[in-house]
Amino acid sequence: MQKWIMSGLFFAACAFAVILMFTLPGKSQVAEQNKPTMPEVVLDAASAEATVKANCISCHGDQLQGGAGPSLQQEGASHDAPQIYSIVTKGRGQMPSFKDRLAPEEIANVALWLAEKK
Repeated sequence: MQKWIMSGLFFAACAFAVILMFTLPGKSQVAEQNKPTMPEVVLDAASAEATVKANCISCHGDQLQGGAGPSLQQEGASHDAPQIYSIVTKGRGQMPSFKDRLAPEEIANVALWLAEKK
């Protein structure tokens, strides 16, 4: 009798595992869902520079030369605007997230400004 109960439980667990394999999202789908979408903005260089001076120079330096954080003087050579937007929004490594400190439009403006630095 116990063999039949254990066999039934094993079969149910296997069926449940197969169902989960086909219904749960994959790694790439989860990554796409967590990627923030950059809003459409027109670059305002003066506003972007003011935002950077108010929020970024303590780690990246007053000339964006680096310090506690990496240099941003040629950030556009390694990242495009949507990538920069994602990094600033979510944070990365020692860099904190700025999604609660800055509006999405401000982050997008800074991302466009930094993407031009090549």
